[in-house]
Amino acid sequence: MALPQADNDYPLSEVPDDARKPYVSLALLLLGFTFFTATMFAGGQLGAAFAFEELLALILVGNLLLGVYAAVIAWIAARSGLSTALMARFALGERGSALSDLLLGITQVGWYAWGVATIAKVLVSTLDLSPGWALPLMVLFGFGFCLTAFVGYRGLALLSNVAVPAMAVLIAISMVIAWRDGGGWQGLASRSPTESLGWAAGITIIFGTFVSGATQASNWSRFARSPRQAVSATLLAFFIGNGLMVLIGAIGAFVYAQPDIVEVLILQGLTAVGLAMLFLNLWTTQDNTIYNFAAAGCNLLRTRQRGWVTLGGAAIGTLLAIAGMDALLVPFLIALGTCIPPLGGVIIADYLFQRRGRYPRLAESELAAFHLPGLAAYALATLCAWFAPWAPPLVGIALALILYPLCCRCLPSRLPEPA
Repeated sequence: MALPQADNDYPLSEVPDDARKPYVSLALLLLGFTFFTATMFAGGQLGAAFAFEELLALILVGNLLLGVYAAVIAWIAARSGLSTALMARFALGERGSALSDLLLGITQVGWYAWGVATIAKVLVSTLDLSPGWALPLMVLFGFGFCLTAFVGYRGLALLSNVAVPAMAVLIAISMVIAWRDGGGWQGLASRSPTESLGWAAGITIIFGTFVSGATQASNWSRFARSPRQAVSATLLAFFIGNGLMVLIGAIGAFVYAQPDIVEVLILQGLTAVGLAMLFLNLWTTQDNTIYNFAAAGCNLLRTRQRGWVTLGGAAIGTLLAIAGMDALLVPFLIALGTCIPPLGGVIIADYLFQRRGRYPRLAESELAAFHLPGLAAYALATLCAWFAPWAPPLVGIALALILYPLCCRCLPSRLPEPA
């Protein structure tokens, strides 16, 4: 079968004005990214630890913080036309940006492996297939999910235009049934927590589950026609959309002791609908995830062959899924979630304090090989976040914002090396 035509999507340069996309297209694409199964599991964990009214307040605060963080990066991306990987060249240096490429790339290909393994195992279990079907299903979905990402923004948008409204309808049907089964507001509000969890831990779970994705949402928000549209679409996805995913997981845990919307639909007697939901849910996240991998990979390799880097990432993710590493990767990737927020903080601080709110044209810039202030601020903020007892992702971002200007005063950058 011939591969579809891959679009350029400007992996090593700014997105020009004539390539910017309509608001609805951008909003649906970002919503498809945040409609993510793992977020529902986070909601289920919170639902067991908080009373319903307190949970609503926690979801509001946690997702507002996440949305604001993602929106700031989206604002910079729309103004500059640059992805996070390209912004990191200014913040960390031409060669120093390889650190961000590796962090972002490993995280995304790991989540891709998790998604590939998840859909294969669920189908084998739900359809009562022989365990031998797992491997061919992983290969099928490992390369099938990446085809829309191979095409580029156009492919992602086409899928999201169909999948996001369909998922919204399926979720609404399930939640109406769950609301009835749970006894409505009175029934949900009367439930008592079965586990203990503080607000700080709750904020960390909400913020940390998708902060890696928020850091890389610039890969699409750079296509916005204005910074206002980028901020609005990003808040819609990461504040409203992600918040709904957390709430849905919590309600599923309350009513059915099961946070996953797919399992909830099966328990509600809607098995076919549940499998359709699983397929759409994972596909819209998987293709965005491997697109993120390609953005980081193109910057690392300094190649414009974004489509082929996408296929390479899908191959790596599929091999990891087949090897059974999905069970080991998730804790590792959550740990990486502590390392990625400081990167976003350094990028924001560099744009505001060092670049005074405007990047020069990337092709015309003579950047240091290693921008020592950015690297030092990132290292210190990450170290402190790793050992922080309270909300490590937030600590990492805040410290990066504070430390970067101080490091710029104390440390020089290594100038470009002569040819």
